[in-house]
Amino acid sequence: MPIKNLLGLSRLAKPLTSEEGRRILERDQYRCQYCGLDGQSNFENSLIMTVDFVLPRAQKGKKTAENLVTACRPCNTIKGRRVFANLEEAKAYVLQRREALHKDWEKETARLKTRTAAT
Repeated sequence: MPIKNLLGLSRLAKPLTSEEGRRILERDQYRCQYCGLDGQSNFENSLIMTVDFVLPRAQKGKKTAENLVTACRPCNTIKGRRVFANLEEAKAYVLQRREALHKDWEKETARLKTRTAAT
């Protein structure tokens, strides 16, 4: 048995090649599978499209078509290395978290505008 296995270390799935990533993006029509952002609607959106491992590589997620989805960078970051039973659970978490972050941003922006107007 290799020393890595004895120590509980395992190899991560290899990163995607450009070709593998392109196939997933095309399969999903360049649309984020979490929030629905259309990566083909404009250049800026296209720049933030990524491919996400639904079951993260760090959790022994495989590099299979079933485990890979198109995700915008914000959704991919929000999901992070969290583990979900399936894509629908991951999507529900990401959308809820995005909404909470949006509300926090609105409050902070309003606070800063009020503070700036008072000076």
